[in-house]
Amino acid sequence: MTISYRKISLLSVLALLTACAQNPEIPQLKSEVGQLNQKLQSLTNQASALEQQSSLNRMSDQGVYLLPAANSGARLKTSIGELSISLSHISPEANGTQALLHIRALSEAQLPAFTATVDWGEVDPATGKPLTIDMLSQPISVSTSLLPKTEETIELRFSGLTPEQLGFIRLHHVVPVSASTDSATASSPVMN
Repeated sequence: MTISYRKISLLSVLALLTACAQNPEIPQLKSEVGQLNQKLQSLTNQASALEQQSSLNRMSDQGVYLLPAANSGARLKTSIGELSISLSHISPEANGTQALLHIRALSEAQLPAFTATVDWGEVDPATGKPLTIDMLSQPISVSTSLLPKTEETIELRFSGLTPEQLGFIRLHHVVPVSASTDSATASSPVMN
């Protein structure tokens, strides 16, 4: 009687696989591997968006781009000093998306009153560049406060786009407001 070693090794591998399939830890390991794959994909997407945001800001001579997918702030040199700009709390609302825009003076000096423009829209999935055809804009305004402050948080509403569609935000045309203009507009409502 001859025994084939090939058949014996095949049977032993089959027995091991059967034992592994019955191991209760296997589904948990599969779940953990799935979660790690999702986190890795999320980090890869974030790194790609951050690279894209940096590239857009290198090419921009005025204003700063923020890509929500990058989850990172950017710096902007303006006539009121160098500013740190970031977004947080991006969430859906009835007519689009809402978010908080954080503007901070990097010199730790008081943030003066100023006006600016915020643009938003989608990003071309092929090139990664902002689609300016359907871009929307809104003015923002920051007034002086009684107490010196180095940071301002502005609630923004981006109509027409869900958080998933919101590809970019651009802050530009930051212009200081003179004291006489600021006091004249203090009684009128400010659109945020």
